[in-house]
Amino acid sequence: MDRERHDIVVTGLAAISSAGVGLAPLREALADGKSRLLPVPGEMLGESGHFWGRAKDFKAADFMSPLKARKLDRGSQFAVVATGMVLKNAGIDLEKLDRTRVGIVLGCGFGGIANSAEFLSGYFTSGAEGLEPMLFPNTVPNAAASNASIEHGLKGPNVTFVQRFCSTESALLMARRFLEDDRADIIVTGGFDELMPLMLQAFKSMGQLGRHAEGFGEGSGLMVLERRLHADRRGAGILAGTGEVRTVGRLIPGAEPEGMERLLRGCPPPALVTLSGTAARMPRIADLYPGARRLSTGPLLGHSLSMGGLAMVSHILSLPAGADGLHLAASPEGPLYAVEFTGGAPVQP
Repeated sequence: MDRERHDIVVTGLAAISSAGVGLAPLREALADGKSRLLPVPGEMLGESGHFWGRAKDFKAADFMSPLKARKLDRGSQFAVVATGMVLKNAGIDLEKLDRTRVGIVLGCGFGGIANSAEFLSGYFTSGAEGLEPMLFPNTVPNAAASNASIEHGLKGPNVTFVQRFCSTESALLMARRFLEDDRADIIVTGGFDELMPLMLQAFKSMGQLGRHAEGFGEGSGLMVLERRLHADRRGAGILAGTGEVRTVGRLIPGAEPEGMERLLRGCPPPALVTLSGTAARMPRIADLYPGARRLSTGPLLGHSLSMGGLAMVSHILSLPAGADGLHLAASPEGPLYAVEFTGGAPVQP
């Protein structure tokens, strides 16, 4: 692995998805290639034939007291639990580190939506007197990262991105910047999203259920990023190296091929290409790197605005040691992201 090119490395992974809780069920899903999506109950939408990727095996009470779980929205529960999992997977003992140098940067799409719906329902039915103050802190997208930092004592940078299907990739880019600028030694980064019936009902009412909301999923995919020197000093295993992160902003209709060409110019030929968001629908994407294995986690685990986190965790789990990989993500009309990885040591459960 080129040390200069891969100065920012991945030392920990965590996953909560429709496949299950932890890396082992995700590995199993990637190995057998069988969809973990389940039918949406017909009475929920007034019609059958739709699927969703609920994280049905996740129970917050398995990881925290019921009282604490009730204070958190579902997205925060995902983030809090996955952060603990990824720190453990990375072998990080926070008692031995400067916590002001350990941060968290997450992407999400619908964080706090269930609490938002409940909070606003009180207002719509009973006016200002119907508002429940305890619900409000978890209605904002950055609640999950904040709750995770409070729970685990992370006192470094704390940022949340909401940028359509590329929310997690935007978070990764910022996480790398914090490390490159020496504003942190360790950053937990990735994405989370929650799923509730009201979301599917709303997409159906807008005529979007069969398009961007098709097969929606939920969960969290997180990584620990740190500079190689810091990882070496604490004896951490290098699960993957990260190369360049390229991005192209908004695209005017018809400019997609040019945007993709600019994005991929100079990328080394990958052994594995992961497609996230609407990348699989981009023109000519199927013709790129014909010798590479292609992996799309959407049909397997479900789609979401921050599914890039689970897609990148899946990418690293699937990437052979020393092999180059490329993660591609796109939103309609942009942005587009290309993230380079190189496989490292085998990932432990």
